[in-house]
Amino acid sequence: MLILTVSRELPDRAAVDRAAAILGAGGVVAYPTDTVYGLAADPRRDDAVRKLFAVKRRDALAAIPLIAADLEQARCAGAFGDAEERLARAFWPGPLSVVIHAAPSLSRLLLGGGDTIAVRVPADPVARALASSFGACITATSANVSGRAPATSATEIVDTLSGLVDAVLDAGTIPGGLPSTIVEMGEHGPTLVRAGAIAWDRVLKSLQ
Repeated sequence: MLILTVSRELPDRAAVDRAAAILGAGGVVAYPTDTVYGLAADPRRDDAVRKLFAVKRRDALAAIPLIAADLEQARCAGAFGDAEERLARAFWPGPLSVVIHAAPSLSRLLLGGGDTIAVRVPADPVARALASSFGACITATSANVSGRAPATSATEIVDTLSGLVDAVLDAGTIPGGLPSTIVEMGEHGPTLVRAGAIAWDRVLKSLQ
């Protein structure tokens, strides 16, 4: 496992670019987000997604969300309607994930048997820098074996996922906390898919 030390405020470009190159080769990289450490893989490659599921020992029918560097990159993951655009502009960067119809370029293995995917732009410079350097959205599932507590430090990742993850962008210990709120827009309005860091009433107010 390659350890790449970065600052959360000003991530080292060379370290981030090296991690992005590992993703481009089909690898799995652990990286910090504004909630917990996540696991990145190329969401367009079936082999990379299969490796990600193997690392987490995750149920193949469980969907995997994405992280983007910015709204423009997030649009490459699927179709944004007016309401999704409003949510993105109101809460990004930040812990709100928006469910959209997945682009054909994404691996179907990510979708849990459906045709949608959750995506967000995080309030973490390292996560955004990794997606930017990679040039596409990256997966954003928590860095842990399914059923165990998500990692909040690189040390935890080394202890639990050594030999499974190809590299870690080590930004020290992060505070953790609630996961992102997940929202899906439907025919009859917004649905709360998962409660999280952004209160539901704030989401509803942003759509008024």
